[in-house]
Amino acid sequence: MAMIGILLKKLQVAKFKRLKDQLQEIRMLVKKAFIYSLLAAITLVPWNATAVNRFSFGNLLPKSNLLSKPKLNDVANVATNLAESLLVKGLLEISEGKTKQALSTIDQLIQSVPNFKLAYLVRGDLLMAQSKYLQSFGSADSNQTEAIQDLQDEARARIERYLSKQVKEKQPNLLLAPNAQQKHLIVVDTSKSRLYLYSNEAEQLKYVADYYITVGKNGVIKQAEGDKRTPIGVYFARSKLKQPLPDLYGEGAYPLNYPNEWDKENNRKGSGIWLHGTPSNTYSRPPRASDGCVVLSNHDLKALQPYLQTGKTPVVIVNNLEWLDSTSSNTEARKNELSAAINKWLNDWRAQDTGQYLSHYSKDFSSDGINFQKWAEHKQRVQASKPNVEISVSDISMFSYPDSEKQLVLVDFVQDFKSQTLKNTMQKRQYWIQENNSWKIIYEGAV
Repeated sequence: MAMIGILLKKLQVAKFKRLKDQLQEIRMLVKKAFIYSLLAAITLVPWNATAVNRFSFGNLLPKSNLLSKPKLNDVANVATNLAESLLVKGLLEISEGKTKQALSTIDQLIQSVPNFKLAYLVRGDLLMAQSKYLQSFGSADSNQTEAIQDLQDEARARIERYLSKQVKEKQPNLLLAPNAQQKHLIVVDTSKSRLYLYSNEAEQLKYVADYYITVGKNGVIKQAEGDKRTPIGVYFARSKLKQPLPDLYGEGAYPLNYPNEWDKENNRKGSGIWLHGTPSNTYSRPPRASDGCVVLSNHDLKALQPYLQTGKTPVVIVNNLEWLDSTSSNTEARKNELSAAINKWLNDWRAQDTGQYLSHYSKDFSSDGINFQKWAEHKQRVQASKPNVEISVSDISMFSYPDSEKQLVLVDFVQDFKSQTLKNTMQKRQYWIQENNSWKIIYEGAV
């Protein structure tokens, strides 16, 4: 009887967990439906007061004052928050038919950010709405051009971010483990036109700020020179370019190391992918408007400047970023598994156990034109006499590498090697891939 009681209890617990998961899924669907309904109401339906009064979402907005004074530790993000708060406030006032209040809000926005093209589009619509019926957002201009569509897309991206408050409390669903020298980390979500800045505090990532960004005209997954696409991957921002640049780049430019090792292994071409600003007469550009670079407003680029000066800030560019609760242990488990694999690889190398050492490499391994077979032959010759070696690694960092087909992690470390014939210290980079539930090295080389 006791056993039956235990089984019944387990069944009840499992049933409760399924119900809880289903409820959470329903909540997410309702939230998503609300967001997209609001976006549609603001950017698609007619804007005159009579037509939009039926779309009243004010009671569902955050109750805090949109324009309240920011805290001191939020100063780096003040102008961006102010501009987006005023924009969203104005659009929501329009959705409730409060066109006079909306015009006042948008005028305040233009006074704060005089070169914000989207704000002028909204203002033009509001003025025209006083004398005629507008079919949709941006229809004050009778010619519905591609430029109008671009500004509509920017409005949607900014509103969606404003309504998505969870990014401050959640963590990206990525293994992100910078070393102690890497004080900050950047994650770019191209699908949401957003850049997120994190600080590295005691091996924990802490949200600092996020900014609206522009990516390539033709989207993402760069393959060739001139394809106007933004690459997806893990890159490192170099120091700010010192030479004079055209006004197109605004406040300045920070080159990324595209193409990186994995790009080259996959025959991806092109160059000149930068983080840079906007022209002096432009506050921001549409979500898809660059030649492949990641573009921020000049103010936002200035705010990022202190974190990019080291020339080694990681920049992880992802499409459709997923989020985890801050309490989730998924990424920690992945880090521990990979750390164990790295330690085993290192110990087998120290022991000069060639067979075991090579077992840590994928059969698809490649490094600067050397395939696994050639790598194995080289290591067998070098380790045949089992020389005494001293090997240590330090400053290890790990970053999930966005790849739709493979589970990859980029691993960097400083390697110290000593033998009777060789002594050197080098920065090494490896790409580890999960094959049959085991971690293997698919690329290795000096940085």
